[in-house]
Amino acid sequence: MKVGNFYYIDDQYFLDFPDPYLMKNKETVGGQMHDRPCFYAIQDNSAGIYWMIPFSSQISKFKEIHNNKIQKYKRCDTIVFGEVLGHEKAFLIQNMCPVISKYIKNEYIDSHANVPVRVNGVLEKELKEKASKVLALQRKGSKLIFPDVLAIEKKLKNDN
Repeated sequence: MKVGNFYYIDDQYFLDFPDPYLMKNKETVGGQMHDRPCFYAIQDNSAGIYWMIPFSSQISKFKEIHNNKIQKYKRCDTIVFGEVLGHEKAFLIQNMCPVISKYIKNEYIDSHANVPVRVNGVLEKELKEKASKVLALQRKGSKLIFPDVLAIEKKLKNDN
């Protein structure tokens, strides 16, 4: 796995960690096989754990949530907007989860250029900073991430 690339998580992860708030795989879309959701990888400094941030194309839905948080809290670190392959996406830090490499199904490849999909450096920096901040707050007891990521992380560390 490479930090800053996008990956799909294997179904076994969701069987091993049956958290109802994890964004689960939806492989059949409109009758077509399709890997979803896709996750952006950030590496944790601890032993081989990656934090995976899902992204969504439901921009209007997440802009409304984002704007409501801005009005209420004067900030929103749990949803970030940026481009993936020329299209605006919502990166859902509020749904991120820890993963180790054995749970990675495959990498998201740009089919036109045949290279791993990446984001620009400004977005990459923002995602790393906000994810680190939100995770630090989660560790201190703030409930900013929907899945029980600290319990999953603990199990992954024990298994690794």
